[in-house]
Amino acid sequence: MANPSPGNSITLRVAAPSSFTATSELAAAVAAAGAAVTALDVTESHHDTLVVDVTCNTTDEAHADRIKDALNALDGVTVQHVSDRTFLMHLGGKLEVVPKVALRNRDDLSRAYTPGVARVCLAIAEDPSAARNLTVKRNTIAVLTDGSAVLGLGNIGPAAALPVMEGKAALFKQFANVDAWPVCLDTQDTEEIIMIAKAMAPVYGGINLEDIAAPRCFEIEKRLRDELDIPVFHDDQHGTAIVTLAALVNALRVVDKKLSEVRIVVSGVGAAGSAIIQLLKAQGAQHIIAAGRSGAIHSGEEYNDEHRAWIAANTNEEGFAGTLHEAMAGADVFIGVSAPHVIGEEQVAAMAEKAIVFAMANPTPEIDPIVASRHAAVVATGRSDFPNQINNVLAFPGFFRGLLDAGASDITPEMLVAAAEAIANRVADDELNASYIVPSVFDPHVAADVAAAVAQAAVAAAHAATASAHA
Repeated sequence: MANPSPGNSITLRVAAPSSFTATSELAAAVAAAGAAVTALDVTESHHDTLVVDVTCNTTDEAHADRIKDALNALDGVTVQHVSDRTFLMHLGGKLEVVPKVALRNRDDLSRAYTPGVARVCLAIAEDPSAARNLTVKRNTIAVLTDGSAVLGLGNIGPAAALPVMEGKAALFKQFANVDAWPVCLDTQDTEEIIMIAKAMAPVYGGINLEDIAAPRCFEIEKRLRDELDIPVFHDDQHGTAIVTLAALVNALRVVDKKLSEVRIVVSGVGAAGSAIIQLLKAQGAQHIIAAGRSGAIHSGEEYNDEHRAWIAANTNEEGFAGTLHEAMAGADVFIGVSAPHVIGEEQVAAMAEKAIVFAMANPTPEIDPIVASRHAAVVATGRSDFPNQINNVLAFPGFFRGLLDAGASDITPEMLVAAAEAIANRVADDELNASYIVPSVFDPHVAADVAAAVAQAAVAAAHAATASAHA
């Protein structure tokens, strides 16, 4: 895809002749080179020259170089400097720690720190549950990764994963006022990750596992859920599944089809694909075919991976054993959480009438959304520069807000469904259309609605557990 994106935004500082048409000529040259101009600011003015900051969205670094060359080619114009606005945003990191209490004098210091703090320490030593009220624990999440499956970039390691984890923490704070902190571990050993997570758990009210490769992520999540008394949520699995279900509920409303009747093809059987399939099944989907690199998952094959084995036993009841492309013929829904360009226009054209395509590989989808839209009635991606962005930020801030508010120690399927329904319901009947099946990530009500729904489900789960214990 060659769409200019804010993710590749640059600012060029340009010296140009001080003519009446200088800025319009600069804008025209940038536009002719295929970039989207977002700002023109005159920063200096002299008798003969102007210095102008030209800000524009490009497609990649090579495109940015072409923009620079196009401006330098104008008579009397010199590009003095090019700034990558994304790198500038990350300069020095995106997070800081700010005290919630003022330390103005010795009186404040004596209560916030020694000697007064000792009394609080002893209170927690006597009753460890008091830590939830007397420390940051009640509102703090660990965003934990080993850097083994970062975005669509693969195994790039913990240091390279840190900018993503910082961004995640910023989103927690921005959308749900949850304090989150990146925890990037320099190990990809399952036992070490579990040990470290358990050892640091006293500080946190929950753990958000992020960008850990399958199948290791499954065992890590299961073990931590079993062995810790705080909720553990793998966003790549459950966050993606929640928003996918929400989007599909509304997409099916657009095309007037039922979840229990449609044929669904899922490309990708890693963490996200497995969680999506489980949640769709829980909501009543009856006809799902999942495909990995070697084709459809089916019961006629043996799988060493327990998650693929579960998929084989619980989907594809007809035993289809063909390729992904063959599976798409006549399908109502395609959900991609796999790799770029794995399907083409021919496959979408072969789907059923009023087809739905969710091409969510990021940053490059399974198919160009514009191409898919030639045949599909509803198209969604994981990108912010196309309609219907299926973005986990719709789910995880509010989800953890609800868990923390309810003091939950576990996560249930009912909570996942409640979160998906809350997201879907933010799109009113008079707003719903093929280009608007999920609310904006900046809708101020989404996180609060999700939090309330999750908290209610958590309380219901706690009451049910108590009743069962007393039965």
